[in-house]
Amino acid sequence: MQVQDHAEIVHLLAELRIEHRDLDVVIRQLGRAIGRDELQLTRLKKRKLLLKDHIARLESKLIPDLDA
Repeated sequence: MQVQDHAEIVHLLAELRIEHRDLDVVIRQLGRAIGRDELQLTRLKKRKLLLKDHIARLESKLIPDLDA
């Protein structure tokens, strides 16, 4: 997916940050649960890391290129 428009990037970043924060809450709750599903916990953590990387890539697109 190629996102070029500044407004689209900002909107997508907001959505991804919300999902990242929501995953953080779910992971914390699942981590405290008795008889937790370790596979599910691992998948959620992996998804959270992928989101973090995607957020970082999009944030870098918002930084203007400077000619040297």
